[in-house]
Amino acid sequence: MAKQQEYWTTEISPTTFSKGLGLRELWQKKYLIWLFVKRDITVQYKQTIFGMGWYFISPLFTMFMYLVVFGRIAGIPTDDIPQPVFYLSGICLWEYFSECLTAVSTTFQTNSNLFGKVYFPRLVSPVSVVLSKLFRFSLQLSTFIFVYIYFVIRGVNLHPNWYLLLFPVVLMTIQGIALGLGLIISSLTTKYRDLTNFFTTFVSLWMYATPIVYPLSYVTNPTLHKIMLLNPMTALIETFKYGAYGAGQFSWTSLGYSIAFMFVLLLIGIYMFNRKQKFFIDTI
Repeated sequence: MAKQQEYWTTEISPTTFSKGLGLRELWQKKYLIWLFVKRDITVQYKQTIFGMGWYFISPLFTMFMYLVVFGRIAGIPTDDIPQPVFYLSGICLWEYFSECLTAVSTTFQTNSNLFGKVYFPRLVSPVSVVLSKLFRFSLQLSTFIFVYIYFVIRGVNLHPNWYLLLFPVVLMTIQGIALGLGLIISSLTTKYRDLTNFFTTFVSLWMYATPIVYPLSYVTNPTLHKIMLLNPMTALIETFKYGAYGAGQFSWTSLGYSIAFMFVLLLIGIYMFNRKQKFFIDTI
């Protein structure tokens, strides 16, 4: 009796640049991304007292602290923009960025049990994190809009303009930078655990190198001003502020630099992540 020939219906092999970084497979599993997003949103505040109310409480508490420390005690100007509006515009964007970055950077550790049991495109997890955090960001942004409208009704001169249409570009660039850098950090910290503490401190200090609690115009030293512009988050924050209330500094060159920086980070991050995922079970 002739031996029956075997045929494989599915082949799992390492992802490389020649295979498109696994993006095609990621797109085919988009339903799985949606399931992860629903899980993250449901689980995060499932057994809390205030539930999703924390989405609104967190930025308001942070804004209050900024008002006291940077507004009253330090007396840092806000380009003649009401301080609550100025601070909230930066808080919403920065908290979304930092939360995405932190969550993506711990992807291997957080999902080690799941990754060790079943195969699926590993990029599903970090991408779903960025999208699930978008839900929280949308609620926090509504807080900013409410405060913004309140000051407009009171007769404060705020000048939204057409540059506000760049907001989707700003948001996607923030997502890309958080995802790309998070993948790089995640790949490095699987082997070198102590780097986690370094990156946590780095992200905390990064905020103070970004015009969140002070306007870019406050940095008058030419050298420091140029260094500030090397921070890809600077142009993104300033673009949103300039579009929302007509204050701040906008530059197409700076925005283009941030976008280019994002693409480079994403390529490096996805490459390192795909390379590390083959061995992370042995090192985690």
